[in-house]
Amino acid sequence: MPQVTIAQNILAPNETIATEIQQTLTTLHIRTLNIMSSPGSGKTTLLERSIERLRGKLNIGVIEGDIETSADAERIEAAGAQTVQINTQGACHLEAHMILDTLTKLDLPQIELLIIENIGNLVCPAAWKLGEDLRVVVMSVAEGDDKPAKYPQMFATAQVLVLNKLDLLPYVDYDIEKVKQQVFAINPNLRIFELSCRTGEGLDAWYQWLVGFARGEQ
Repeated sequence: MPQVTIAQNILAPNETIATEIQQTLTTLHIRTLNIMSSPGSGKTTLLERSIERLRGKLNIGVIEGDIETSADAERIEAAGAQTVQINTQGACHLEAHMILDTLTKLDLPQIELLIIENIGNLVCPAAWKLGEDLRVVVMSVAEGDDKPAKYPQMFATAQVLVLNKLDLLPYVDYDIEKVKQQVFAINPNLRIFELSCRTGEGLDAWYQWLVGFARGEQ
């Protein structure tokens, strides 16, 4: 008698919780971003600059994900945003139940834009929904221009790509056009922002997009 293999979606419970989170936040008119990247891409610095620039224009809350320490959460809080830290103590990604537990620690009625800064990793976070409306992947030019080809799921599941640290282009071997070709082969609809948090190049377009997204215009 032939054997029958029964496959089960191990992510189904996570997706159920993620849907619950998204429904809750939508009811409260909160828009949510899940920001992912490899370690050292500059996503925390990007959040700092965004919070500082948009203070008084947009109420931002941040959930910080890290394996250990509260260093990034302290930076984000100092920039002026409501912040809660999640330490996974070894896990390489955030999961929806972690976000659900954390929402009770935020003053949600005072938040217009909730940003989840995921753990630095281009593999695991791509598979786990967290109740976000959109996904943003941040990549620095210091990482090498082969990342989209090596980690396609991350770029396939994102809606926005931030190419950061443009100020380093004169010092690294990085082909932006090659990156774009790889990215658009994977995800033709991906929106790209090219910027430098150090020099400020390209940040105004990013800030404008954030405000529009939070207001439901994006």
